Amino acid sequence: MAMEMRLPVPRKPVSESLGRETKKHLVVPGDTITTDTGFMRGHGTYMGEEKLIASVAGPVERVNKLICVKALKTRYNGEVGDIVVGRITEVQQKRWKVETNSRLDSVLLLSSMNLPGGELRRRSAEDELAMRGFLQEGDLISAEVQAVFSDGAVSLHTRSLKYGKLGQGVLVQVSPSLVKRQKTHFHDLPCGASVILGNNGFIWIYPTREHKEEDAGGFIANLEPVSLADREVISRLRNCIVSLVTQRMLLYDTSILYCYEASLPHQIKDILKPEVLEEIVMETRQRLLEQEG
Repeated sequence: MAMEMRLPVPRKPVSESLGRETKKHLVVPGDTITTDTGFMRGHGTYMGEEKLIASVAGPVERVNKLICVKALKTRYNGEVGDIVVGRITEVQQKRWKVETNSRLDSVLLLSSMNLPGGELRRRSAEDELAMRGFLQEGDLISAEVQAVFSDGAVSLHTRSLKYGKLGQGVLVQVSPSLVKRQKTHFHDLPCGASVILGNNGFIWIYPTREHKEEDAGGFIANLEPVSLADREVISRLRNCIVSLVTQRMLLYDTSILYCYEASLPHQIKDILKPEVLEEIVMETRQRLLEQEG
């Protein structure tokens, strides 16, 4: 029987001057946030005995007089303009149901998407009959949040050629609180792969396409064989993202790229070993702190 034995390795400490700046006010349910009655109660808090108390675990965020606690592990709460990655779960009349890691299934209306070829016209009965030919159960899509209903359900749209059906790649599911909000969530990394960082915690890693103008309304998925080099890059990126999530680090293009570069001296299969994982994430955190100043 094969047995693998690992010896202890020295750890590189993060410099205290850099680490001191990043300390946050973390609370757990029942902790008193403040006794000052001048603050307003936000999400994740409640009033008790004239004190503001946390109802979830996470960092305290203050905006002027408003105090809220951002939960470390939660379902996705949609906001208009968010980029999401979802999976089609059901084809209904003039709409698709989409799983987006939220409390309720999201909705993609037939009228909220481009027709094949980017054709602009009213949707007809023929389009409704051909819905399963556009998207069917199990298909992965990228979309944008168009509206949020009163019950928390999300309405999506794919009216841009950058959205639509996803082809070949790897899906990684993380907590939505670990995805950093940015102006763009579509990133072409210099290592040869691209990522879509969905605000809902679904991350799609796929080989970078050379000709992006060949999209036909977001319905044609590229099913050509992926080369071994591209598969290795995608696998390494996937393990790097899992490493960052294990250490509760925010995911955005810079942190993923730094982690990828730190993992290059190691084999792909060794990245998730505890001591290698800690070393890679520690080096990534050090570089990010130095970059921030």
